[in-house]
Amino acid sequence: MTTHHLPLSGKVALVTGGARGIGAAIVRRLARDGADVAFSYAASEDRARALVKEIEASGRRAVAIRADQASTEQVAALVKEAHARLGRLDILVNSAGVFVTGTVDDAQADLAAFDRQFDVNVKGVAAAVRAAVPLMSDGGRIVSIGTTGAVHVPFAGAADYIASKAAVAAYTRGWSRDLGARNITVNVVQPGAIDTDMNPQDGPFAQTLKALTPLGRYGRPEEIAAAVAFLAGPDAAYITGATLNVDGGQLA
Repeated sequence: MTTHHLPLSGKVALVTGGARGIGAAIVRRLARDGADVAFSYAASEDRARALVKEIEASGRRAVAIRADQASTEQVAALVKEAHARLGRLDILVNSAGVFVTGTVDDAQADLAAFDRQFDVNVKGVAAAVRAAVPLMSDGGRIVSIGTTGAVHVPFAGAADYIASKAAVAAYTRGWSRDLGARNITVNVVQPGAIDTDMNPQDGPFAQTLKALTPLGRYGRPEEIAAAVAFLAGPDAAYITGATLNVDGGQLA
């Protein structure tokens, strides 16, 4: 396939949390579709370096940048560095996230962990968007990764996590209004049960989650990446403020 047929040819993407799981699948797919890709990582330096080599071997440029998504300063610096090193910014994918559980009536709950979860999942996303918008090309794309848990709550103890992701979905609708005049679209992809280190298909929630899904299986990170690539591409130019559930038809 020649380069000019690739839907993201000539585009530059930044993926937060891109070294592992869903984020890494998104990095690979956007590169496959023609984009040069910068991505952030927190602790997975070896994975990040390996992914850079893999993307470069496919003929695209790739940059890995360490950043703590809970630090608005580091997130802003990440966006600026990605833009400086790759020369432009067309696509921002907010994939970095943490998952901390605990019920509201648990006297032993780690409230500091809940606070950090909001710092990463909400404030970090807002910081990335605020830093990216002045640098982003008109007609750019912002896609955030949420969760179907924001609508269908599958088990107890997830309230803080799903509240953080519901905030991102609300932000998405608001930002689509803010940025529409520049033809920058803002959408959220809400995965259901996806087979990753964070929630493996043989893990403690597996039977519960499979039973909620008409397709009776976990999804693959590549299936989330495909939805992100669609929203980042030219065919999705008239989709903004939307929530796309990729969850196998998960039922409450």
